[in-house]
Amino acid sequence: MSLPKFIVGMIFTLAIVVGWSYFDGASLDTIVMRAVICAVVIQVGYFLLVFAMIARSRTMSADKTREADRGIVLDKVAEREKLTARRGSLR
Repeated sequence: MSLPKFIVGMIFTLAIVVGWSYFDGASLDTIVMRAVICAVVIQVGYFLLVFAMIARSRTMSADKTREADRGIVLDKVAEREKLTARRGSLR
């Protein structure tokens, strides 16, 4: 999940918690406390999610990364050559 999506989701979630607390008749102190607790829980959850994603990802050596990038570039070049060959044969 990207950071902007997270921030928008967090704002909507906090707005729902604040609205629910307000319509529940909670005092201002209770509303602020619920919003802070909700924000902390969301932040901790996001941190754990990102940490788990990083921990699960495989580390690649620089050579493997370069080879993978070269393969992608060569595939794109091969596709362009095919298109060029077709275009040239039509003339």
